[in-house]
Amino acid sequence: MIDSNLYIKLCSYENLLQAFQNARKGKTTKEYVVAFEQNLDKNLQQLQSELLFHFYKPKPLETFILRDPKTRKISKSDFRDRIVHHALYLVIGELFEKTFIFDSYANRKTKGTLKAILQFGKYEKKISQNFTLPAYVLKADIRQYFDTVSHQHLLSVIQKKISDPRVLWLIKTILANYKTKEEGIGMPLGNLTSQFFANVYLNELDQFVKHQLRARYYIRYVDDFVIFHRSKRQLEAYKIIIGIFLREKLALRLHPDKSKVIPLQRGVEFLGMKIFPYHKLIKKKNLKKFYRKYTLLCEDYDEKVATYDEIYDFLEGWLAYAKNANTHKLRKKVLQQVEQKFPHEISTKEVNRARKRRKQKNKPSLYFLHPGAEGKVLPARP
Repeated sequence: MIDSNLYIKLCSYENLLQAFQNARKGKTTKEYVVAFEQNLDKNLQQLQSELLFHFYKPKPLETFILRDPKTRKISKSDFRDRIVHHALYLVIGELFEKTFIFDSYANRKTKGTLKAILQFGKYEKKISQNFTLPAYVLKADIRQYFDTVSHQHLLSVIQKKISDPRVLWLIKTILANYKTKEEGIGMPLGNLTSQFFANVYLNELDQFVKHQLRARYYIRYVDDFVIFHRSKRQLEAYKIIIGIFLREKLALRLHPDKSKVIPLQRGVEFLGMKIFPYHKLIKKKNLKKFYRKYTLLCEDYDEKVATYDEIYDFLEGWLAYAKNANTHKLRKKVLQQVEQKFPHEISTKEVNRARKRRKQKNKPSLYFLHPGAEGKVLPARP
């Protein structure tokens, strides 16, 4: 349990200011951010008063359908509500982070998709002794996870760490803002709090798999998870036991079609890639998704809605991801397209890197460096 001053920390002006700065990252040119920032002090003090006196009420979510290619309902919070989400995360995030297992990779600092894929490669080599022995993977996912999360079950998990009734009131207020057919069920895709609560909720599964089933090679990314083992029969047993645990303890169900035991040699689909023993391929639907998003960003850039920095950040992240698969020719082709589209643009990151290299080059050193030891110059493009 935590101290009773947690809510006071949450509502402090310093915490709300930091939350604002976190919420605006990558969105500094958006109209709603600019408008909020014009009266920043007044707006933050108003939000602080609403939280302190329990007058705070989030605005209705803006909902739209995204097809990429799977159809998903995305619900977007108003910017001031996103500040509250960040403020909440700033004071409770670390409390739960300490309880998460190492191999939970979604929405966590120093983790992410790339780290999960690299860990997959390490585990498949270990379990098969560098592919000299037959081995299997239980590849599973939870059916309609975000739409079926029970608020009651989630709050019971949260209350194991948090006793401050005011913090619990705020969490309930945030959860209740998402309306579904069944009251007390579901979280919106797209919110920071939903991503965080998703990890808190499924940490119960992580602890069960690691400490009750004692599964050594287990990785989870949101509601997708894999377990490696040399015995197909053992993995089939895990699947049944995990299915029962999810139903009885978390009111969730395994996806009947996407949860199966697969031989490693056949290749396993995981986080947008199909991973084989000696190579990886990006799935076609994920490649189409990349091109679709890149095209939309270019259109926004042409209409002066998006900046080159946003495009650069997107491309940098995708290229780092794609580098883990056999995609040399593909990445070269993408970079050529970027060069043709933006021949004279340079991102803030590139400028900062160039400045840093210049400072390091001019910095006096006590050591004699071998020619070229100061490091290669990074390419101008991501």
